[in-house]
Amino acid sequence: MEMQTKEMKKTKSSTTPLFSNIKFFVLCHGLLQLTQLLYSAYLKSSLTTIERRYGLSSFSSGMISSLHEVGNTVLIIFVSYMGSWVHRPRFIGMGGLLMALSAVLMTLPHFLSEPYTYSGLELGKLDMCEPGRNSTDSERCDEEGTRRLSESGNLMLLMASTQLLFGIGSVPIQPFGISYVYNFAEPGNSDLYIAILFAVSVFGPAFGYLLGSMVLRIYVDIDRTGPAEDLNPADPRWVGAWWMGLLISSGCLFLTSIPYFFFPKEMQRQTAAGPESSDLKTAQKTSNDSLIDFLKIFPRVFVRLLLSPFFLPLVLAQCCFSSVIAGLSTFLSKFLELQYSTTAAFGNLLIGAINLPAAALGMLLGGVVMKCRHLSMKAVLCFSSAVLLLSIFLCVPLFYMGCSTQDVAGVNVDYGSADRRGDNRSHPLCISNCSCPDTAFNPVCGSDNREYVSACHAGCTTYSLDPENPRKAQAYNGCLCIQDGDNVGSVRPGSCTNSCPHYLLPVMFLISLAGFIAGLSHNPIYMTVLRTAPEEEKSFTIGVQFLIMRVLAWLPAPAIFGMVIDSSCIWWKQTCGTKLGSCGYYDNNLLRNRYLGLQVALKVMGIFFLGIVSWKVRHVKDNSLEKNPEGLL
Repeated sequence: MEMQTKEMKKTKSSTTPLFSNIKFFVLCHGLLQLTQLLYSAYLKSSLTTIERRYGLSSFSSGMISSLHEVGNTVLIIFVSYMGSWVHRPRFIGMGGLLMALSAVLMTLPHFLSEPYTYSGLELGKLDMCEPGRNSTDSERCDEEGTRRLSESGNLMLLMASTQLLFGIGSVPIQPFGISYVYNFAEPGNSDLYIAILFAVSVFGPAFGYLLGSMVLRIYVDIDRTGPAEDLNPADPRWVGAWWMGLLISSGCLFLTSIPYFFFPKEMQRQTAAGPESSDLKTAQKTSNDSLIDFLKIFPRVFVRLLLSPFFLPLVLAQCCFSSVIAGLSTFLSKFLELQYSTTAAFGNLLIGAINLPAAALGMLLGGVVMKCRHLSMKAVLCFSSAVLLLSIFLCVPLFYMGCSTQDVAGVNVDYGSADRRGDNRSHPLCISNCSCPDTAFNPVCGSDNREYVSACHAGCTTYSLDPENPRKAQAYNGCLCIQDGDNVGSVRPGSCTNSCPHYLLPVMFLISLAGFIAGLSHNPIYMTVLRTAPEEEKSFTIGVQFLIMRVLAWLPAPAIFGMVIDSSCIWWKQTCGTKLGSCGYYDNNLLRNRYLGLQVALKVMGIFFLGIVSWKVRHVKDNSLEKNPEGLL
C-alpha cells in the first residue's frame, strides 16, 4: 500500500502543477488551434495573389486551399479511436511540428521560380501598338510561354503536396484536444471550455487576414529585385509578398507545439465520486485494447453511429453551414476586390478586423447560452433554425448592393459601341496592324471612359513619362480606337473607376452581422452531436463527425465556390494562345448572384436537416441533454 502511494506521488511530481492544470491545457490548445487557423486563413487571404502570380483559376486555388483536408480525412477516424490509449498531448505536439514544417515548404515556389515579370509600364515592356512584331513575339512565346506553363504546373503540384502534409499534421489536433478537455475538465465546465476553444481559435483566421493585409502591401520580389517602382497595391498586376506570412505562420506553429510535450497522458479531476472520474477508468480499460481489436469493431461502431436517429442529419446540417464558412473564408477577399474595387490588403484588413471577430463573438455567446440555459435538444433545434433563418434574411440586400462590370472594349462591349456583347474578343480595324500580344494584360482607362486590356488594344502609338518617376508612363497618346472629337484620344494607366466602393462598408457590416447571428448556432449544434454519443465513444464520434464534415464540406466546398466564380469569368488571360488559368475580367452581376445564391441555398438545406431532427425529437419523451445525455441514441 505504501509502495502504491509512493508511486502515485512520484507520478504526480513528475509533471509540474502548471502542466497538470486543464485550464492551462485549454489555453495552450486554443493558441495552437489559433495558429493553425491563422496559417489556413492567411493562405486563403493570399489566394488572389497566388492566382495572379502563377496563373491559377479560382477552381485550382480553391482545390489547393482545401487539399489539406485529404490527408486529414484519410487518418482522422483511426487516430480519433486511438485517442484512449496513446499519449494525446505528445501526438498533438508532433502534429503541430509537422504543420510548421509544411508551412515552410509552402514557400518554396517563391524561391524556386523565376522573378515575377509583368507587362506594361516599365520602359522596355510597354504594350503599345507596334506593327510588324508578330515573328518576334511567336519566337518568344515558344520559349517563355512553354516555361511559364511548365512552371505553373510543377509549382501547383508542389503546393498541393505541401497541403497534404499539412493535413496529416493537423489530424490529432481537434479530436485529441477536445476529447482530452472533455475527459478531464471539471463537471459542467466542458461546454464552456470547448466554447472558449472554438471562440479563441476563430481569432486565428482574424489574425491571418490581418497578417495578409500587412505583407501583401510588400512587393513579392522585395528580397530579389527590391521594391517595384512602377507598381502599387491598387494596380491589377500587383503581386504581394505572399511567402512572408507563411514563414511567420510556421514560426508561430513551432512555438505553440512545444508545450504539449510536457503535459501528462492523463489528468485527475475532482468529482463527487472522488478524485478520479469514470472517464479515466474507461481510458485505462480501453488502453489495453489493441489496434486489431479496434479494426474488428470499427465497422460495427461506425454503422451504429450512422444509424443513430440524430447523428447523421445533425452532421449533414453542420456540413451545409461549414460549406458556407469555407466559401466565405476562401473567396470573400476576392469577392470584395472584384465587386468594390478594394485592394487585397484592405479587403483582408476588413475581414480580419470586422467579419471574423463578429463570428467569434457569436460562437462564444452560443456556448454561454448552451451552458446557462441548459437547452434541451428541441430548444437547440428551434434556436438554431431561428438564428440561421434570420441570417438568410440579412443576406437578401447583398444581392442588390453591387455594380456591373465596367465597359471593357473587346470583352463585354464592342469597340465604338456601348452595346453589351456576348463573345469574348474582337479585333477591330483600329488595331488590326498593331500585333497586340495575347499575353498583354495592362489595363488602361480611355478618355472615352472605357477600359482597354492594354494600351496596344486601344491602338496607342506614343506615351508620356511621369515626371516624378522616369521609369513610369503617365499617359498613352495617339490611341487610334478612341475618338476625342476630331482627334484620336488617350488613355491613362490603370482600370477605370468602379462606381460601387461606397457599398464596401455597408456590405461588410451586413456580412459580419449575418456571421455573428449564424455563429450563435455553432456550439449548440456541435454540443448536441457530442452529447448524443455514449461516453466511451465520444472521441470516435468526434472523429466521424469531422470526417464527414471534411469529405462533404471543407474539402469540396472551396472548389465548388471556385467553379461558381470561374463560371462568371468573361475574359481569361492567355499564354501562347492557351488559357493560363487566371481570369482577367468577371461579370460582376453574375458573380454576385451566384456566389451569394450558393450560400443562401446551403443555409436553406441546413435548416431542412435541422427540421428532420426536430421531427424525430417529437418521438422522444425526455429531450433534456443534461438529464439524459446518452438516451438519445
